[in-house]
Amino acid sequence: MSLQMETTMQRLQERFLAIRMRISLTCTPDQMGTRIDELEKNVTELMTQAGMEDQSSKQ
Repeated sequence: MSLQMETTMQRLQERFLAIRMRISLTCTPDQMGTRIDELEKNVTELMTQAGMEDQSSKQ
């Protein structure tokens, strides 16, 4: 795995853990949906930064 990919994966994991920590059992379904949307946005941004978006659309 390239250094850029490792860095990107580490950032993704850090963002995921940060969002996961903010989600508690007391969240409403709407709040959970918002958090999931945030996570998906972060994943997309990281994939774009890593240049993975072009590769995945070609497959």
